[in-house]
Amino acid sequence: MILKYVSFLIGLTWSYSLIKTQSIFSKKTGLIFKIFISKVSWLTFLVAIYFGYKNFSLQSTLIGIVVSVAFVHLGFVLLGKLLKSKFTDKQLMFSKNFFEYSLIVWIIYYFIY
Repeated sequence: MILKYVSFLIGLTWSYSLIKTQSIFSKKTGLIFKIFISKVSWLTFLVAIYFGYKNFSLQSTLIGIVVSVAFVHLGFVLLGKLLKSKFTDKQLMFSKNFFEYSLIVWIIYYFIY
């Protein structure tokens, strides 16, 4: 039963982290990310909640949701502070632009091949 609950928490955390990642990108790339990745992540998040509701008590499911969402938000805050302390704003913008364009190229490549 513990293994099921841990897998439930991992599923919630994974899917919510992909949902939260959408907020990092610019509007154009965020739209592409929202269409192709975030929709699936929301579906995965909702299915994980349903899985938790069917296999555990309502209280355990709600605790799992709160813990996963809090863990993802805390991770993003701490990672943001770490990146801002290690790199300059110019380096962060370059990296962000590189990852955004890489995502666009990856999606175009996926559709072509």
